[in-house]
Amino acid sequence: MSAWLLWALAAVALTVGEIATPGLFYLGPIALAACAAAIVAAVGGGWAIDLIVFAGGSAASLGLLRPIARRHVRMPLAIRTGSAKLVGEKATVVERVDATGGRVKIGGEIWSARAFDAAQVLEPGLQVEVVQIDGATALVYE
Repeated sequence: MSAWLLWALAAVALTVGEIATPGLFYLGPIALAACAAAIVAAVGGGWAIDLIVFAGGSAASLGLLRPIARRHVRMPLAIRTGSAKLVGEKATVVERVDATGGRVKIGGEIWSARAFDAAQVLEPGLQVEVVQIDGATALVYE
């Protein structure tokens, strides 16, 4: 089996491992280094050069990419935008909210809503918290 094919298979396996372990971001940068080693092997570099490229690429990508990814994962709520910013906000029930639907007012806007707990029925005027946004529907909880 060709060396470049082995490096490519290693890159694929590492990528699958990264997808299976979200939040850690160790295997993704190493998969990039395996891709670089596969390219060097395909061009005709020897096994020693392949290993040097892999080791150097792993160190560089872990040192440069992982800190950036970790900062994005730990992004504070104040920096979140769009519907992600609404999670954790307080809302007021405008129309009765249950497992099938209803309406709430979040920050001056009326949103369609469902009860996060299917057994809950939330009456108008009640203060609730937005637990999740599902498309254009807020899932709320008392």
